[in-house]
Order: sequence, then structure tokens, then C-alpha cells
Amino acid sequence: MAEHRQLQRAALLDAARALLTEGGMEALTFPLLAARTGLARSSVYEYFRSRAAVVEALCEVDFPLWAAEIEAGMASCETAAERIEAYVRGQLALAGDPRHRAVTAISALELDEAARERIRAAHGGLVGLVVRALEELGHDQPRLAAALLQGIVEAAVRRTEQFAGGDRTGCPVESPEAVADAAVALALHGLDRT
Repeated sequence: MAEHRQLQRAALLDAARALLTEGGMEALTFPLLAARTGLARSSVYEYFRSRAAVVEALCEVDFPLWAAEIEAGMASCETAAERIEAYVRGQLALAGDPRHRAVTAISALELDEAARERIRAAHGGLVGLVVRALEELGHDQPRLAAALLQGIVEAAVRRTEQFAGGDRTGCPVESPEAVADAAVALALHGLDRT
């Protein structure tokens, strides 16, 4: 019985991933989850009490996988500067994944503070990797620099989302690749471009 429940729960999470990829956060509904998995809608509620609970479960399962991707990218680098670049580019690549964008959007809107805090704590492990790289570079305040570096990444994510959504102000918007290049340059060289 327990194994059957685990398989059903995994099927629901797989269906949630597919729905998020295909239609964004609006597509993640219990009727669509039920239709995708062949379960009755009432059965979906036996596994998850709300859409936020589905998203929290996705974060618990998927965040370690996403973090492992970034960590593997950093581990394959020889120098601390290359590891920082891999960190920035890895996060921007993940942010470009429609499923990741949808989970992030739903998380901001529907998860309670305790769930968001668990996600932030899990993210802190990634920041620790950057702290070590900054220490290797001899930075005198590596934790502060890591926090600021994360701010660069978050700003780059928002700029990339503008490109995906089309700029409504009429101003040209850079491609995701140009944004990633600029974020890496800012992270590694600051504003001094001489």
C-alpha cells in the first residue's frame, strides 16, 4: 500500500512538472492533475491539500536536483573564477526553464513563510559554494560578496524574463545570452571594464 501511494504521488508530481512546462502556473490545477494521472479529482486531494502543497513537494524533490546541476557545473571548473561563472550561468539556465519559472512564481504567491524559509535554507547551500570560491580568490568579505552576487543573478533573471515576455516600453531588451555574459562580467570584474 505504501509503495502504491509513493508511485501515485510521484505520478502526480510528474504530471505537475509537465503541466508547468506546457502552460505555466495557470495550468497547474487539480482537475488537470487528475486528468493527467487518471485519478479522480478527490483522490488528488488525498495526496496534496492545495496547489501550494504540490509546489512545495516539487521544490523538495527538484531543488536538490537543480542544486546538483549547478554544483556539478562548478566542480568541473579548474579555477575559482570559472566556478563563479558556472554558478551564475547555471542559475540563469535554470531560471530559463519554464517549469522552474512557474514554480518560482507560484512559490512567491502561494507558499507560506515556513515553506519559503525551507527553500531559502536549501538555496543557502549553493551560496556556500560561491563563498568558498570567493575565499579562494582572496575576497575579504566572501559572505557579503556572495549575497551581492546572488542579487546580480536575480537581477539578470528578471532582465531575461523581460526578454521572454517582450519589453512593453519599446526599449530594446538584451538576449538571455547577452544578459548572462553581462552578469558574469559584473560578478568577476565589477563595473570597471577598462
